[in-house]
Amino acid sequence: MAIIPLKAWYIEHYEPIEQIIKRPHDLRLNRNSLLKSGLRSDFLNDSLEVEKSVWFPRYLEGEKVEFYIEGSGGYTIANIDLISQEVYFTKQNPVATGSPIIFFSYQREYATGSESLTEILTQVIDNLNEKSRLPLTLELSVRPHDAPMRLNKTGLRKIRKSLLFIADSTPIAHLPGSYQPQLLLDPTVCVEIGYAVSTKDPGQILLLERSRPDLTGQLPFDLPLSQQLKFQASSELAQTLQPVMEILLKRFNLLI
Repeated sequence: MAIIPLKAWYIEHYEPIEQIIKRPHDLRLNRNSLLKSGLRSDFLNDSLEVEKSVWFPRYLEGEKVEFYIEGSGGYTIANIDLISQEVYFTKQNPVATGSPIIFFSYQREYATGSESLTEILTQVIDNLNEKSRLPLTLELSVRPHDAPMRLNKTGLRKIRKSLLFIADSTPIAHLPGSYQPQLLLDPTVCVEIGYAVSTKDPGQILLLERSRPDLTGQLPFDLPLSQQLKFQASSELAQTLQPVMEILLKRFNLLI
């Protein structure tokens, strides 16, 4: 059987794939079979080299060990045998496929509130960049002034590939309900929240909700409290947002 050599890079922490493939590879593989949910291969490195690698002891301790495999995508090691030099990978959507951007879905119906949120987010990102390995950037939703929002691939791709999706979930109105009023959000924000929920991990989504005493009721959907940050005033959010974002970014090992 012909050898099909592949390069594989160990992903220790978040790093764009464009940067990962510029550094020396960590494994050389000979692919035996490729399945929908996994990959079986032989590693061509010396067994002693693998045993002394940074990632192998972590695998033995039960940590998730993730690789980017040339031309195939992200995988985690399911099983490895140093004697037979076989390794089994499970398909995984790697965090490395994301871009170092924070996507903010803002609204216009309560414009004063969203403007202050944008200012606070900008300041928080500036603060985070002082201790981030890679520069984070803020990406805002595109809101046409005189036309409906277009659900194009470019805009949706930015949501999907962002490290964090943050939305202004401050209610803009309410409707009477059978038991209690239903709060309504900006419809364009709702569309983007729905797409984010379907494409991102829960730990990558954060809803910011400003308290509005003039509007009472409950949201039409429920997300875990860890994905929501409620506040009374902008000054309060300015104090609480950065610690929350640092917790959400911890999984990427970005902050030094």
